[in-house]
Amino acid sequence: MGPMDNPRVLVVDDEPNIRDLVQLALRFHGFDVTTAATGDEALRRAREGGPQLIVLDVMLPDLDGFEVCRRLRTRGDETPVIFLTARDTPTDTVTGLTLGGDDYVTKPFSVDALVARVRAVLRRSSRETPEEVLRIADLELDEARWTVRRAGTEIELSPTEFRLLAYLMHNPGRVLTRVQLLENVWGWDHSPSSPVVETYVSYLRRKIGPDLIHTQRGVGYALRPPS
Repeated sequence: MGPMDNPRVLVVDDEPNIRDLVQLALRFHGFDVTTAATGDEALRRAREGGPQLIVLDVMLPDLDGFEVCRRLRTRGDETPVIFLTARDTPTDTVTGLTLGGDDYVTKPFSVDALVARVRAVLRRSSRETPEEVLRIADLELDEARWTVRRAGTEIELSPTEFRLLAYLMHNPGRVLTRVQLLENVWGWDHSPSSPVVETYVSYLRRKIGPDLIHTQRGVGYALRPPS
């Protein structure tokens, strides 16, 4: 892997406690971390430090995270960006992703989930030939373009539905527990009794069809081709 051994990550957040928490967690997992508290400082550090990934808070005191990302892309900097956002509204997320963000995590988040996202984005960006199109039966999900098609017809999904489907498709045939889904898709711990997983599975079934996501009663869900 070479330079991936200690990937350089720039963490941008104006809240010192979040900055410190993320920095500690990433360092613990072997990342080389620098931090910034404002958009201006982030742009300067990105230019000087050449990070391989930027964790970027959307709500900054000077420029917002989207503007920082826009300026990076305008100057030809394609460093992957994971947005931290307190607002899980599709419009925000879509704005972020069309500006060239690679993923987003909503606050409050679990540190483990953020580290997992950082690793996933670095893995994607380090592949010479990105395997970004996942396929099961006639269902196709393109991670680079955030599109989903079934039998060639495009299906509109919200960002959360998309992430849930992508996680299921990365683990075809495996039964994933509600806790695994909460941790990896939502990135923070709803109470175990929260119906959010069931709710989103039913949204997905309505959109992609009822025959691909199988319920393992009392355990969780698995995505596999119709039998």
